[in-house]
Amino acid sequence: QVQLVESGGGSVQAGGSLRLACAVYGRIRSTPCMGWFRQAPGKEREGVANIDSDGRISYVTSEGRFTISRDNAKYTLYLQMNSLKPEDTAMYYCAARFVSVYDCSALLGRPGTYWGQGTQVTVSS
Repeated sequence: QVQLVESGGGSVQAGGSLRLACAVYGRIRSTPCMGWFRQAPGKEREGVANIDSDGRISYVTSEGRFTISRDNAKYTLYLQMNSLKPEDTAMYYCAARFVSVYDCSALLGRPGTYWGQGTQVTVSS
């Protein structure tokens, strides 16, 4: 069993920064594909960014303001968020899946993905 634990959410004013972290626990047999998703009230969950086991990064939603990174030795994923906007307000979820680098972007978030409990990010204007 694999567990993901997020931290680092909070409330900031527009223009501020936050750094989210996601620690992976459990029986980790290989380096997983990992990523961040978010869900705002009344909206569907959307991908933010992901990083495959080789370190290749795909950004889905960030406009260059977010940076995803990982520390494989610590099995920890990060999301540095700068120049935050009120529309970034959402619950942010960490996701992980043990798939090949070719399937990371396509399969992360689909059934079979491990999810964290979420961390709230609130940006006020």
